[in-house]
Amino acid sequence: MNHRLPLVRLFSFFAGALLVSVALAAEGAPADHAIANAGHADVNNSVAFAREHFEGASLGSLESEVFDLALNAASCAVRAGKISNPKTLTVIDYSRPSNQQRLWVIDLTTRELLYEELVAHGQGSGGATATMFSNQPDSHRTSLGLFKTDNTYIGRNGYSLRLDGLDEGLNDRARERAIVMHGAPYVSEAFVRANGRLGRSHGCPAIRSDIAREVLDKVKGGGLVFAYHRDAGLTKKSKFLSSGCGA
Repeated sequence: MNHRLPLVRLFSFFAGALLVSVALAAEGAPADHAIANAGHADVNNSVAFAREHFEGASLGSLESEVFDLALNAASCAVRAGKISNPKTLTVIDYSRPSNQQRLWVIDLTTRELLYEELVAHGQGSGGATATMFSNQPDSHRTSLGLFKTDNTYIGRNGYSLRLDGLDEGLNDRARERAIVMHGAPYVSEAFVRANGRLGRSHGCPAIRSDIAREVLDKVKGGGLVFAYHRDAGLTKKSKFLSSGCGA
């Protein structure tokens, strides 16, 4: 009797099973890796947006109450699937007059304050202080609410950053209105000294020309911008600040 044939068949069976196992493992690896990464991203987001993790972090002159609202809006946007893992959160407090610094850029990964800057509001929103806001084309008014940053481009205002308004009824016509971030010569300390306030845009959050490219490159491509005013009823109007979160 030939004993070698059964042994050869047995070896072939186990070799085949091993190859199948390896193949299945290889197929499963990307999915498992994706699941692991997704879990890691969730952890990162929950850490980044937890207020207690910013305790002790320098926020410049940004008021804690406003920062808390911005973080809540950012967290809601992530949970609602409007954005995934934003790296920066830009907060603008239009409650302040334009001769004061009222724009802050926070790195959500390192939890550092990157910039504290002047920012202009729209001609239709008011003089030294913004009091009126709109989502309507040709209003030349500033829009409030939560925005997502997109790509940069060269336009009539030079190097600019496109914004997508995420708040329905508040800023979701930003693209239609060409509301973008850009540098402007009327945004400077020298202009403030000469005029007592900044110049005004057509509704865009314009910043200093000499810092514009650096700031826009830092926040572009999926960052968040939270534009706020304490007297505009934003906490009731923005779906990202409501109890229904994003509904």
